[in-house]
Amino acid sequence: MSQSSPKLTVGITTRNRPVSLRRCVESLSHLAHLAPEVLVFDDASEPTAAESLTVDHPRARIIRNDRGPGNIVGRNTLVREASGELVLLLDDDAALLDSAGVERAMAILEGDPQVAAVAFAQANLDGTAWPEPMQPGQGQSPRYVAAFIGFAHLIDRRVFLELGGYRESFVFYGEEKEYCLRLLERGYRVVYLPDALVVHAQDAAGRTPQRYLRYVTRNDCLHALYNEPLWRALWLVPARLVLYFRMRSRWGIDDPEGLKWILSEITANAGAALQSRKPVSRQTLARWRDLRDGDAPYLPKVALGTLPGRSVD
Repeated sequence: MSQSSPKLTVGITTRNRPVSLRRCVESLSHLAHLAPEVLVFDDASEPTAAESLTVDHPRARIIRNDRGPGNIVGRNTLVREASGELVLLLDDDAALLDSAGVERAMAILEGDPQVAAVAFAQANLDGTAWPEPMQPGQGQSPRYVAAFIGFAHLIDRRVFLELGGYRESFVFYGEEKEYCLRLLERGYRVVYLPDALVVHAQDAAGRTPQRYLRYVTRNDCLHALYNEPLWRALWLVPARLVLYFRMRSRWGIDDPEGLKWILSEITANAGAALQSRKPVSRQTLARWRDLRDGDAPYLPKVALGTLPGRSVD
């Protein structure tokens, strides 16, 4: 990295949320003393992101894609284009409340080679935390977790690129969990900072319950084809389709063409998923379940280098 390159890049994905985008960018003033690079991925917004805001920052740049490929492609693009070794990825409806949480997250990634990503806690506009079940983990102290929530997360750029980034075939939703499972397989960990609050003022633009449920089901099935041992994938895919109907009924979602769409999408993507699949080990799956369901305090000086796949000096 050259002497003029920033340590931190902030990447924001946006589509048709001008008010939220402006709030997000304005909140980056909390990081002014860190002189981060700021990149905005404009996912075919109308009006354009450039029209919606003026980014007053010496390293700010808007990257527009008129095809509208989605936020997963946007996140991958932002990381590839980033100059910083650390990349803070934010949804456009996120906003920083201060710099302290980001600086603690940066210190963890810089000081602990076992950690490749840091998760932040979701907060309301007034700074109050969301309920614990809606957070990446439980408790009020730093801990290892199975995955971060994509609205705001800090990643090690080198590791991200080595692992191939997010699955762009997912298009929308579920990429974080799939990426974090691959991280775990390679011996890396995700740390959650419950007191590092970041606003998540969910913007309704682009969100529908039908779209959400369709992609949740589709991508859980593709996740199984990419990563699960074959014996598990064979029952997980039909089980996930059954769960689709249960969720549709429980949430009162009217989506008569949903199953047809999901099956057509799975069929269209199954060949590529099976061709490039790299099933994770049973040990990784067991470790994932432990992190998801258990309590694993973050102890950076304990057992470094004990996970497979990465050496620690």
